[in-house]
Amino acid sequence: MPSYYKLPLSAMKCAAHLPAYFLLALPFLSYADEKPDSLSDSMLELSEVVITGTRLPRLLKDTPVQTRLISSKDIERSDATDIQDLLTQQMPGVEFSYTMNRQTHLNLGGFGGRSVLFLIDGERLAGETTDDVDFSRIDMNNVDRIEIVRGASSALYGSNAVGGVINIITKDAKKKWGGGADFRISKHGERRYTASLSNHFAHISNTLSLSANRIGSYDVNNGSDPIGRVISTVYGHKTLNLREQLQWKPSENLKFTAHAGFYMQELPRDIDAPDRYRSYSGGLRGAWNITPGDRLEMSYTFDQYDKSQYRSLTGLDIRNYSNVQNSIRGLWIHNDALSIGMDYMHDWLHNTKLKDEDREQNNFDIFAQYDWRINEKWELVGTARYDRFSEGRISRVTPKLSARYSPNNRITLRAAYGMGFRAPTLKERYYEFDMAGIWIVEGNPKLKPETGHNLDISADYSIYNYNLTATASYNMMQNRIATGLPHSYPSDPNQLYLTYINLDNYRSLGLELSAQAAWSFGLTARLSYAFTYEKTIRDKDGNIFNNQYMPPRPHSITANINWTHRFSKHYIVDLGLNGRFLSSVTNREYKNYYDIAAGTTAIRYPAYTLWKLSMVNTLFGKFKLSVALDNLFNYRPNYYYMNTPLTDGIALIFGAGLTI
Repeated sequence: MPSYYKLPLSAMKCAAHLPAYFLLALPFLSYADEKPDSLSDSMLELSEVVITGTRLPRLLKDTPVQTRLISSKDIERSDATDIQDLLTQQMPGVEFSYTMNRQTHLNLGGFGGRSVLFLIDGERLAGETTDDVDFSRIDMNNVDRIEIVRGASSALYGSNAVGGVINIITKDAKKKWGGGADFRISKHGERRYTASLSNHFAHISNTLSLSANRIGSYDVNNGSDPIGRVISTVYGHKTLNLREQLQWKPSENLKFTAHAGFYMQELPRDIDAPDRYRSYSGGLRGAWNITPGDRLEMSYTFDQYDKSQYRSLTGLDIRNYSNVQNSIRGLWIHNDALSIGMDYMHDWLHNTKLKDEDREQNNFDIFAQYDWRINEKWELVGTARYDRFSEGRISRVTPKLSARYSPNNRITLRAAYGMGFRAPTLKERYYEFDMAGIWIVEGNPKLKPETGHNLDISADYSIYNYNLTATASYNMMQNRIATGLPHSYPSDPNQLYLTYINLDNYRSLGLELSAQAAWSFGLTARLSYAFTYEKTIRDKDGNIFNNQYMPPRPHSITANINWTHRFSKHYIVDLGLNGRFLSSVTNREYKNYYDIAAGTTAIRYPAYTLWKLSMVNTLFGKFKLSVALDNLFNYRPNYYYMNTPLTDGIALIFGAGLTI
């Protein structure tokens, strides 16, 4: 058997247990005087306001829907370039794998990117790459916080929210003048530059953000006789993000917000014909407080996402994909209890890999929600939503019910049931693509929508500067959409096809445990564990279904430890240690994709752990100098499989910034 770890096993065990030792020891280092609960809430961010779970602003500790918050401080400390980097640092049960052409695929507790809805300020993103949104579009320089609601959310947000919602909240201008700039450098020629400018006056404010980053391609070495498909070259990229947000508040009861954005990325998979990705977005939103108890919100959003191939020899930029979405939304809120809303979206898709290349559909929904706060201890939230899709004339009513019980100010118990729903995409209906000569992936116009039932229960316990959270979820789905087993048609016996089909009886179980603590001398710690179980999927003939992507790893752990100390009026140090561990996983794959008659085999992919140590020095409250060691223990996989981190050893990172 090959050795899958360069790091000695004893060192790995020590690293894996490091955060546990910290959590056991640190209570004895805290001050003897107990702090009031209000201080605890502030230190643990339980007094932060979140909106995603109910579309109503609620304190994190009081929301009836279990919500994971990644705060602005978490984002700043992570120094993440993209959402992929941030989520893997902060959340267990999250993994990103890769396709044959190095596109990135998300797995969140057994749900792929098609079933996890990404929002920016509550608005959907157009376009997809291998069924996921383009994660590089999300500019971390402009993100204030991220709210994550797993499962049981489809009834509030509709199709594509079966596995959860990740809502990225952008920054608002809060000071009269503000801004800053920073840069970061690392190995493989990585360069990241960001800049921002904001102002806030009596009635008008604006926020402008810009980020540009690039990294070169590099080769990785694999051992002999790999057990699965491997990656030999990690492609670099050049990425540019620009976003402007303008707010006008003519009175205390009326506010208008306009935004516009541009994104472009170039990936040199082919030196002479690099792939290009672009997006153009814009929108206008108005909020009117009609009376002290009534609020009306209206918005229009435009989002276009294009893919093209630039032919450097001829100078032609040939577009082969374009997705354009025009959305209108309305929401009325009465007494922060009753919400009634509607959405309309025109979805147009041009794809040279589709039959007839151009397709379009109209989506409409209406929903109602009532938040019944029975007393200080009990709260119930009921939601009903109706969705209709013009393509296939699909319509669905989905309910959701959430409950919160707080017997005292330290314990919060939550339970939620939600009906999941996901309509087939235009791609799944009309795809026709020759995949590397192996087989033709074809759509299926007769696909049924996915329908699921999701049950979540959770318990929170907070005392002084400590918080413990336990969450369990169970998902049961019918008609899950996936590609079926290879087959041929009598009219074309020599050609293999992979056709999108509906699967029956998909089941998954998830468990997450989290412990966090904060102390008044500047130390914070969080340790989280996630367990994910997927029932083996079989086709109608009893054959084990081969996953299109890697299945979730059963066990995962994330650890975050930070210490902030002010040495003087003009000098602050922030030290951070972030780590993650993912267990091994077994996947059933074909022995030879060009000869499926050879059958399948179960392949076991190894576990791995990664750690990052960072230090940020703040001088005079304006200048920041940072240094970090990523992949602290110099982990290098023996084989770069599709679900292996694409690291080739320890990376030294330098950064500097100026805040106005």
